[in-house]
Amino acid sequence: MPHTPVSIVIPAYDEGERLPVFLRAVVGRALATARPRLELIVVDDGSATEHARAHGAAVAEAAETLRQAGSPHRVRLVTQSRNQGKGAAIRRGWAEADPEAGWLGFVDADGSVCAVELIRLVDMLRPDARFDALCGARVRTAGRRVRRSLFRHLQGRMFALLVEGVFGLGLSDTQCGVKFARAERLRPLLATLREGGWLLDVEMLAALHRAGASLAEEAIDWADTGSSHVRFGVDAARMAWGLRALKRHLASAEPRLADEDGGRWRDVA
Repeated sequence: MPHTPVSIVIPAYDEGERLPVFLRAVVGRALATARPRLELIVVDDGSATEHARAHGAAVAEAAETLRQAGSPHRVRLVTQSRNQGKGAAIRRGWAEADPEAGWLGFVDADGSVCAVELIRLVDMLRPDARFDALCGARVRTAGRRVRRSLFRHLQGRMFALLVEGVFGLGLSDTQCGVKFARAERLRPLLATLREGGWLLDVEMLAALHRAGASLAEEAIDWADTGSSHVRFGVDAARMAWGLRALKRHLASAEPRLADEDGGRWRDVA
């Protein structure tokens, strides 16, 4: 069965050094295949002037490369007037995605998920796929390479256990920086998503799960790229405290979603 278009949001906040390298690599891999048609949406989240310029130049370079190659793939830049957080940037990108896209997703701008792995996941996004959402997972299985500090690994595992205890998603890694969902499943939920930061991953997956969507993980190669905008310890603690509030929000959204979706909202948690 043929692929449907895929829209991928790349949230970028002060990523003037890493985004150009990553975007160049993604475009290079995408040029090797015409299907599925990709829409790359870089969302500048209120970056400092020098970084915003670098983001714009990287997108312009990528767009010209695709144009000269006669590629069906597209890349464009969306700018936020002020920094609102990764989650807000992703939601902004999804709101502006191609209405014909069959899948909506995001990937971090820092290159921790390499272009090869990103395109490998994209190739799994077929209309007849046996899942509604696909998440990358930093799991050391046969054939997969995960380079991650012990501290980040342990903190990630602790948070994953907390998420599983609260939402029962059946996933080992909810915070890996690459995810996709069927547009027909995710779009009806976009108006209810409110997280502006790192909890958007959990909010998105929990909302999909409560709506009856099937979630899947795929082990990927991963390499920490150095500095991160996440303040490990501080942000992890805030995310943990935020899980209960997030669960209350999702529960309060259920009646409204059921009305909007003809009563098809199903709580399978």
